[in-house]
Amino acid sequence: MKLYGSFTSPFARHCRIVLLETGQACDFVETDYAASAAASPAKKVPFLEDGDLFLSDSAAIVRYLREKTGESFCASIHEYNQFCLINTALDAAINGFILQQAGLSTEQVPYLLRQRERVAAILASLEAESLPEHAPYNDAQLRLACLLEWGLLRHVLDLATYPKLMAFWQSSRHYGPLADTLPPQ
Repeated sequence: MKLYGSFTSPFARHCRIVLLETGQACDFVETDYAASAAASPAKKVPFLEDGDLFLSDSAAIVRYLREKTGESFCASIHEYNQFCLINTALDAAINGFILQQAGLSTEQVPYLLRQRERVAAILASLEAESLPEHAPYNDAQLRLACLLEWGLLRHVLDLATYPKLMAFWQSSRHYGPLADTLPPQ
């Protein structure tokens, strides 16, 4: 089994966490922007090869890895909805980050403002949720930890107005698989 991704991708990180949690052997192949565009129809990382199976989305990969070891993925509709909201926030934050890296602003691309507002609304919604103080974490919570770490690393999130999310992020960093997959600083 091979997982293709980058060490800074929050999506690939979640897959790496699940591999650690489930104890599955897998080769991690560091893949750049050009290689992922050539190898995956989604033109992004991560993607996974396991024999004849090819998966090109992190949600499908996480589900596959969980089910392969008899575990469940998003055991309730509430957890799945949180997972989807967090994915939306990640996509919006990453798109905004990439466009800003390209020199675009909200004045040039008003949709960037919508992306920022989307992230803020989702963070506010998650702030109102009950979050665990320590592991075990479900897949929505693992994805949230990946979002927060990536957003702070890239300086696109400010958790000052989200004390519960800040406390969750700080405590989650002590969980082995999360600590072992921290992106390079």
